[in-house]
Amino acid sequence: MKALLITTESAEVLFHWTDPEFQHNIQQQYGAAQEEGQRLPDFEDSISTLLAPIIISCSSMVDRLGDSYTCFTTENNHIYVLHQFDECLYIAVNGDGEEGEDDLRRKIYVTKKMIEVLFGMVTLSGSLIRRELRPQDTKQRAHLWKHLQSLLDTYNHLRENDQSFLVEAVERLIHPTLCEQCIEFLERRLVQQLNSSVERAGEEVQHAFILVHTKLLAFYSSRTASTLATSDLLVLIIMAQNMYPSNMDQDDHTSEVQYIFFVPPEKQAREDTTVFEFVDPDIHMAEDSLHTLDVPPPDPSTPHRVFLEVSHKDGLYPMMPHSMYCLPLWPGITLVLLTKIPTSAVAASVYMFLEAFAKLEKRLSEGQEGSSATRSQPTIHDIRSKLDKFIKVLGPSDIQSAQLQNVWSEFKNRAFSRGGPGFSTDLIPWCKSMKTQLCGIYRQCFLIDSGPADVPRKLSPTLQERAQTMLQEKLIDWKDFLLVKSKRNITMVSYPDFPGLIHFICVDRSTGQMIAPSLNVTERTTSELGKGPVAQLIKNKVWRLVSTTRRYLQKGYSTVTLRDGDFYFCYFLWFENETGYKLEAVEMPVLSDDSAPIGMLAWDYYRKLLRYYSKSHQGEVVKCYELLTVHLGVIPTDIILQHCRQLASKLWEPSRNPLL
Repeated sequence: MKALLITTESAEVLFHWTDPEFQHNIQQQYGAAQEEGQRLPDFEDSISTLLAPIIISCSSMVDRLGDSYTCFTTENNHIYVLHQFDECLYIAVNGDGEEGEDDLRRKIYVTKKMIEVLFGMVTLSGSLIRRELRPQDTKQRAHLWKHLQSLLDTYNHLRENDQSFLVEAVERLIHPTLCEQCIEFLERRLVQQLNSSVERAGEEVQHAFILVHTKLLAFYSSRTASTLATSDLLVLIIMAQNMYPSNMDQDDHTSEVQYIFFVPPEKQAREDTTVFEFVDPDIHMAEDSLHTLDVPPPDPSTPHRVFLEVSHKDGLYPMMPHSMYCLPLWPGITLVLLTKIPTSAVAASVYMFLEAFAKLEKRLSEGQEGSSATRSQPTIHDIRSKLDKFIKVLGPSDIQSAQLQNVWSEFKNRAFSRGGPGFSTDLIPWCKSMKTQLCGIYRQCFLIDSGPADVPRKLSPTLQERAQTMLQEKLIDWKDFLLVKSKRNITMVSYPDFPGLIHFICVDRSTGQMIAPSLNVTERTTSELGKGPVAQLIKNKVWRLVSTTRRYLQKGYSTVTLRDGDFYFCYFLWFENETGYKLEAVEMPVLSDDSAPIGMLAWDYYRKLLRYYSKSHQGEVVKCYELLTVHLGVIPTDIILQHCRQLASKLWEPSRNPLL
């Protein structure tokens, strides 16, 4: 029994997601309470009534004590996790024992991240995001909530079944030759043709990548593009999977496909025989390999507007607007294009202004007044003329622009005129008003489909179809191989150096990418772990191991070894420099129990960790790695630790590293 809600302090539901059991329980509870002949209340009203006491008590504690609870367990063992983000209260509930406090907190943060990608800087205004999440039009609201619920369902499914979403890192499809060919094709043909076409309506393709289920086959970024953050990329993969779900079990002939492994003679002659070999690029698939159905042309409707992190030479800009085109090639294989829209510079200006007002508000709230309140960068003095020019360019005809002009004029009269109160606490409400008005401009520019209907504001349907056709022609001979390969990305074929090794996951946290053998658990699919119940047993243990290691990492431990019945688990986190030399260990930061969950999707813990570690290695490129292993418990501990060291070095050898 599971649920997740977003509410206001007055218990108004802004969004809800529930599983069928929770929904049935609510309907039974409130259906039985109705008198005969009365209409049943709407489901969201029932939820609001049920949780109102919790919401009100949480709000009362904040008002009276300046603090509130973040988690509690009821007598019937239902777990509630709460988190307040500005004016929105997130509540996650579990009543079946399948999720713990950490799982619910992660679900809350991931939901918040997805909302940020969908709504951008509007999330920085409590009043505006409330209106966005709960539109007055009931049909529009139902459509939006259904979309958000579907995204959450997709995330839950991926996290329970996909190793890359378990550890929150991107998995690449390991086929160096084809990968290189596809990147070159994206750069020199597809993206170049799209960006030189008059049908692009001012949009510029900055990122293009090919997904096979959830794995990356190829990723290309233009030279002018910022690096795409791992957290953003993971959300985009969730969105792509939500639009075109993968059915991994359908027509599953993985076990029927014959893999050919090639070991060069010089490698065979060495004593340290490699534990596994990656599939040779020239493998030819058997005639009975996976067959797929044709897919209709892409929907020419308006693409998804997404808001992603952008890094410029003058700083980091979160939630910059992009258009996302998700073009299906065949079931399970998708091309994703991310374009920079012509008016994106407006978003950068809005963020700069928002940052200045937020810093001023913070300093005033801390009691700093006068010149001390304006010392932070960027200062209000710095942006004063820029904001005047910004408002002038917007023009006075629009209502939102006129409101911004009025509030800004009042702000200037109070802050800069001799007769005004100056930079005192009286200015705090006006800082809040300025932030709201700026977010309103942002909403108007990037979330509302405004402008004449005959003015194109996207890549034309013809251009989208051309991109789809070009890539289909490129990959037509590879599609069956890719779909099967995605299910058995790495195939371990020998264990001469690592007896007793059952499974491993290695993650490069500097790039946000991971490598691991497949974990297929269906009855029809044979994996390295066997099939059916055996594979499911190991999968469950791997999922629990990841959860356990995160708790230890939260407490400041970078190494964990533990025994669980017939199995022995190891976890290591370490740092290296650019040449691969292992750097000395440092005391890891300890996080509070209610801190944001460790990962890269909900909150980029590893980016913070790398910054923390790099303070003692100024001028040096520092990389961070994680390794999790599962061994049979009969193997001596010293041998297992030796295996881990050797495995880590082999995985990241430049000649074998599929992530380089």
